[in-house]
Amino acid sequence: MSTEGSKRAIIAAMSANLGIAVAKFIAWGVSGSSSMLGEGVHSLADTGNQLLLLRGGSVAKKQADAEHPFGFGRERYVYAFVVSIILFSVGGVFSLYEGINKIQHPHPLENAWIPIAVLLIAMLLEGFSLRTAVRESNHIRGKDSWFAFIRHAKAPELPVVLLEDVAALTGLLFALVGVVLTIITGDGVWDAIGTIFIGVLLVLVAIVLGIETKSLLVGEGASADDTVRIRDAINADSDVESLIHMKTLYLGPDELLVAAKVAFPTKMKLAEVAAAINNLEARVRAEVPIARVIYIEPDVYVAPGEGNPSTEAIIIRAAD
Repeated sequence: MSTEGSKRAIIAAMSANLGIAVAKFIAWGVSGSSSMLGEGVHSLADTGNQLLLLRGGSVAKKQADAEHPFGFGRERYVYAFVVSIILFSVGGVFSLYEGINKIQHPHPLENAWIPIAVLLIAMLLEGFSLRTAVRESNHIRGKDSWFAFIRHAKAPELPVVLLEDVAALTGLLFALVGVVLTIITGDGVWDAIGTIFIGVLLVLVAIVLGIETKSLLVGEGASADDTVRIRDAINADSDVESLIHMKTLYLGPDELLVAAKVAFPTKMKLAEVAAAINNLEARVRAEVPIARVIYIEPDVYVAPGEGNPSTEAIIIRAAD
């Protein structure tokens, strides 16, 4: 669901941004509005970003090989991080440069009704793109707030598209205000100020995206809810004495690695332990289907104060 929903949201955003970019550049050429130039570059950068996200999703589907035994799922994080860099450099920094240059060399707008018409149409198209992203996000967001969803989502595409669309709509509003004030006052500085606001907005969004995708690239574990479900599934097995310790890692948005050391009774035979481990893997996958790679190490629990202190175990149990 998350992969297909992400793809639909990306295609909707890319289609809207491509058409909007062409219209904005035409409006800039006719009117000379720096806000329209900044917005045109913004939309063009967004179109390229969506192409990168689609490319990341495609590469992530490659089969694992000897050099990449855990597959290519994290490619989606790499491409999302590249998107944040492009949004910062191409979108934000260029808009800041153009706005500052326009303040130093202001000039009135020509055919001002054209950029206003383009901005209003662009708002409608960006609204459609945002509506698609919100609808697809709601399938996996659950009860999380939007802030929590963007902060903790493991599939990077939907948060990226959501933030891009919100930034695009806000930037269009800045551009519209700048153009209208320039028409009313006859002072091109207002158009330049609108462009600077667009640049600051894009830089801030890019920083947020960069921070979140960097965390995914470094490696995040399972959510608190999934961690509890995995732990409880292991501890509920009648053959398990205790879960000694466990670590998880997302290999990609739809694939979770689970590694656990589990204490079994000393009286169990090797064949019985092997069967118990197979049963545990099935239990965990039933509770958390994305836990596709599972490694369970059998061990014997050593109570605190007994044996070698360096090998004493810590039992992981649900809180009473």
